[in-house]
Amino acid sequence: MSQTPTSNSKSVWRSLDWFTILLYGALLAMGWMSVCGASYDFDQAGNFFDFGTRSGMQIVWIGTSLVLASVILATDDRLIESFSYLIYIGFLVVLFITPFLAHDIKGSLSWIKVGSLSIQPAEFAKFGTALCVSKVIAAFDLRMDRFRDFVVCSVLVLAPMVLIVLQKETGSALVYLSFFLMMYRYGMPGSILFTAVAAVVYFVVGIRYADVPLWEDTPTRLGECCVLLLIHLFSVGLMLVYTALRMPAFKVLAYGLLALLLAVGTDRYALPFDIAYVQWGVMAGMMLYLLYLSLRERLLRYLYIAFFAIGSVGFFYSANHVLTEVLEPHQQMRIRVLLGLEDDPRGAGYNVIQAKIAIGSGGLEGKGFLNGTQTKLKYVPEQDTDFIFCTVGEEEGFIGSATVLLLFLLLILRLIHVAERQPHAFGRVYGYCVMSIFLFHVFINVGMVLGLTPVIGIPLPFFSYGGSSLWGFTILLFILLRIDASRGRLSR
Repeated sequence: MSQTPTSNSKSVWRSLDWFTILLYGALLAMGWMSVCGASYDFDQAGNFFDFGTRSGMQIVWIGTSLVLASVILATDDRLIESFSYLIYIGFLVVLFITPFLAHDIKGSLSWIKVGSLSIQPAEFAKFGTALCVSKVIAAFDLRMDRFRDFVVCSVLVLAPMVLIVLQKETGSALVYLSFFLMMYRYGMPGSILFTAVAAVVYFVVGIRYADVPLWEDTPTRLGECCVLLLIHLFSVGLMLVYTALRMPAFKVLAYGLLALLLAVGTDRYALPFDIAYVQWGVMAGMMLYLLYLSLRERLLRYLYIAFFAIGSVGFFYSANHVLTEVLEPHQQMRIRVLLGLEDDPRGAGYNVIQAKIAIGSGGLEGKGFLNGTQTKLKYVPEQDTDFIFCTVGEEEGFIGSATVLLLFLLLILRLIHVAERQPHAFGRVYGYCVMSIFLFHVFINVGMVLGLTPVIGIPLPFFSYGGSSLWGFTILLFILLRIDASRGRLSR
């Protein structure tokens, strides 16, 4: 017997994941209090509900978000799924035309004026991309351990990312890398994720110690020596993990380390020379040996490891060019400050220094609501948007900060639980897309406030002031909740 619309609506409300909605409400409430604290002016006299203030406008954004959530829950999830492609294509078109319509805001061309409102399409394109990727994987039974399927999904993710980069909004573009966490869950080889992590290690170590000598009176640079050694060790590790023969890996490791030790001894106690020359020879010998093993064993994995080594060397020697020639000057300075290469307390390092002071001054229990001196005196730039977590740390202290992070942890774990219980691939993939986006935002935003990650300017979900980010996160979350509410239906 088919359900009537009324009975179907009641079924949806009964099936909703109210624990996730409770977490959403708690984060919204704490976020609004943080916006009040971060934007409070002494002339405001406690009038937090005045629409002329940031705290008053945040109430508007919260109210409209709740309306959006209600509309999504009242919409048939099958309708949302069926329009996934159109939503994605529509956002690609909007992202393409945005630079031509946007006003330049601090060098960014990512905001469109709609009447008195400013909308950032990049915040909404995330849920469009998540829907499209989920639909494609479910409809065509794609598996990320197949190269063709992986390329298809990568193109779907990278297309909006490239368009956002053209808007000079690097931070929002980098968020799309979080989709690769979902791909890893759906079969993407761990070697790809390992390669990405290795690239970060090469960049950090190579740039940080590029001009540091291995020891006094030697032309050998510590950064170059360490990165080439890491490439050698990582390649051996891949051989041990992905190939059946152990002896070739041990030979590559032993001969390489022996050559390095002889070179170090010669440089230190006999004839000073650049040890990197020996390491290049070790790299070349290892690559030729891997090519030989690939032909002898008829196993492509040896060839892939050789490509990994070649790519690693190429990436390392191009990293400095990317830093100095590709990145914008302010981005270069932020990376140099983060790595300790520059000390710019009045420029690129100012935000992070003031944020650390604000968080540290909160102590264990915090200074109390509206009692934060760093935030009240406006020492921290962007303190109600990208750096709003420093307000939490100053006013609520370690206990409040830990509570906020615990709520986010519970939300992310709950999203994993919700994704795993979906009976259909579309819902599972979309659930992991949502989880990955939230995890990326929280990790990077809190990390940049604490000086652990570069300052790339992305909001903290449900905390940072603004309508675009709050609407975007609400739509992301409640589409998943609507899909989850229909999980009991036998057929879609």
